[in-house]
Amino acid sequence: MTVVEPAESPEPGSRRGGVPEVIPRGGAVIDTGEGYEELLPQTRRALLRRLALAQTEGRAPSMTAAVVRGGRVVWMGARGAVDGAVPHGDVQYRIGSLTKTFVAVLVLRLRDEGLLRLDDPLGSYLKDLPRPDVTVAQLLSHSAGLSAEPRGPWWERTPGELRPEPADLFGERPRPHPAGRRHHYSNLGYAVLGALVERLRDGTPWGEVLRREVLEPLGMARTSLGPEDPHADGWAVHPWADAVLPEPAHDTGLMGPAGQLWSTAEDLCRWAAFLLRGDDRVLSGASLAEMRTPAVPPEGDGWSAGYGLGVQLLWKGGRRLAGHTGSMPGFLAAIWVDTDQDVAALALANCTSGVPIGTVAADLLETVASSEPRIPEPWRPLPGPVDEELLALSGPWYWGANPFALRLTGGRGLELTALTGNGRGSRFRAESDGTWAGLDGYYAGETLRVVRAPDGSVSHFDLATFVFTRGPYEPAGPVPGGVDPQGWRGAP
Repeated sequence: MTVVEPAESPEPGSRRGGVPEVIPRGGAVIDTGEGYEELLPQTRRALLRRLALAQTEGRAPSMTAAVVRGGRVVWMGARGAVDGAVPHGDVQYRIGSLTKTFVAVLVLRLRDEGLLRLDDPLGSYLKDLPRPDVTVAQLLSHSAGLSAEPRGPWWERTPGELRPEPADLFGERPRPHPAGRRHHYSNLGYAVLGALVERLRDGTPWGEVLRREVLEPLGMARTSLGPEDPHADGWAVHPWADAVLPEPAHDTGLMGPAGQLWSTAEDLCRWAAFLLRGDDRVLSGASLAEMRTPAVPPEGDGWSAGYGLGVQLLWKGGRRLAGHTGSMPGFLAAIWVDTDQDVAALALANCTSGVPIGTVAADLLETVASSEPRIPEPWRPLPGPVDEELLALSGPWYWGANPFALRLTGGRGLELTALTGNGRGSRFRAESDGTWAGLDGYYAGETLRVVRAPDGSVSHFDLATFVFTRGPYEPAGPVPGGVDPQGWRGAP
């Protein structure tokens, strides 16, 4: 059940009544009906209190926030006013750098279609740019070493017409750092990625590509390049007085892929559900998991945050969160997802500063994840008949004297688990050539290969040159370096 908790509740049945109970089905958004109930009253109150504190202490003209769990909007709240009324879930706010997550999805779509590779140099696709050697992956992860901002006046508060051509974005030192060596956040880099999308989509503007390939399939009809009514106006709040000043809302032109989009709490709930689960019409869960993988060390001394491919990573309270924060003059936004708990939270405000928006969204997520932890899905047997040859691979294996367990999972997958604290485990995906590819941990990307004896029986399996046998250092086993022929013995 969707819970709308503004200062004054809307009339029942009105459009201000918030979002539907279940986000419309679109592949990414699945109402399982299992494991989730309406949030407990004390959880709802804690969420509303956190939002109220943020709006009051941050002196935001308005704020709205939501929590998604299990593909459902389980809570939505709002404080303050837009045009004299408490904002509902269909009011647009500018979302700033959350735009980068959308652009990254477009680039990964191009990769999955075979139109580019992430390690390709930019010059393979875009000509006459000052740094053609940086790669697509480096641009996505802010490790290309490009300048943080484009040339010219403050791009977020000036019209895009001031930079009409891509060459107008680059200053005298377009790359102050070596490529691939450090994380250096670059709005400029995402402007270049937008141009890359347009180049590989036959000149179609990136915003139109986004609408056609991402927004429409996900049902995000209220996400757009410019404001559409109803929308919030952006304000700066005086630091020493309860006074406000309107902020401009220019079309930033070529810099749009860095922070142009406007969206609503309702639409961002759909985006959060997509970031959690994927949607094969837009981007697979496997490619989304790749986006959430740390790409380079974060800037600064702390390791509580990092960056993947188009998404920020945050370690908070023992949880690994993925998402993004965003700001443009007059607006703040944040969205975080926790795939382990299948929960996401977002927050929007129409002020330039004052609200720690990323912390607010993370706190809302933590409130739900800690107060009402995820209930696991029911265990079910594998569907259909079990492959007897695969089943014979399961059970105990030994790397030297170290015991491991090999389990058969769905889709002919395997999972290797160390039975002591000294081993390295991993999950493996079945490949078409009869091998398995590591998905995570030390063996990510490595090959597991079953080796058979002359009579066809399984002799051992080879994992990145490591030999696993059915017994610990069996004298007749194919152990590299051989095994002492006297075998195991007591103390000398």
